[in-house]
Amino acid sequence: MFNLQDELAEDYLAECQDRLINIEAELVSLEAGVGESGLEAAARAFRALHWIQGGAGIFDLNNIAALARQMEHVLGLIRSRELAPARDRIAVLREAADRLRDLVRNPGSNDPADISQIMAALMMLDATRTRYPWDRDAARLPPLRLRVLLVEDDFASRLLLQDFLSKYGEYHIAVNGREAVDAFRFALERGQRYDLICMDITMPEMDGRQAVHQIRALEEEHGIPSTAGAKIVMTTAADDVKEVVGCFHELCDSYLIKPIDLDKLLGHMRAYQLIH
Repeated sequence: MFNLQDELAEDYLAECQDRLINIEAELVSLEAGVGESGLEAAARAFRALHWIQGGAGIFDLNNIAALARQMEHVLGLIRSRELAPARDRIAVLREAADRLRDLVRNPGSNDPADISQIMAALMMLDATRTRYPWDRDAARLPPLRLRVLLVEDDFASRLLLQDFLSKYGEYHIAVNGREAVDAFRFALERGQRYDLICMDITMPEMDGRQAVHQIRALEEEHGIPSTAGAKIVMTTAADDVKEVVGCFHELCDSYLIKPIDLDKLLGHMRAYQLIH
């Protein structure tokens, strides 16, 4: 969507540099920390990497997106106690952070071969993970009927999404962020989790970014890591793309620019294994 000469892309890469400094500090803390302090460091690094990989996707920086995503995955395993933060594992993450910094400084390369070695090392860490109940849930066959929360205050966009999503399951509607959080809380308390959330960014009372933050906090309170939680797709106008980058810090999964391309939404649903 953007080229690297765009001011927004330049701002994104500059902030990546700052976040990578913080990620390195969090990895040092994770290596030294035990118990909750180590998990908090892992959570902060996880969020920073999610922001990096989300922005990289917007600017078509494929190697940055892929490497940040794989690092995020490993940290997600540590956060959920599926992988112990052993010294040799943290060393791999620190090496990956160094490689990611190189890519941010020289963002022109999108050749997967350039990161193949460090990607392989990160993937090897997955082999020794402990399997937890939510891991089995994630591996199950996609539900035949999805539960979808559609959060949209624009009538035309809501009507378009209602008609499309009704083909795949049950959907509920919220017209602002506060209603969305209340609906999500109610569903969790009833044991009826949502599989997919389509969330507009600009809404009255509570915007989409605030709502995503609270939804992810509710999942954490219920012991559901964001990697096993609802898939959240942000919808926004083209001039709000800067806000989309911020939404990745709140752990949204992807975004769509209005007018909404239903083929792209379908692609996201397939990528998340929500439908066959």
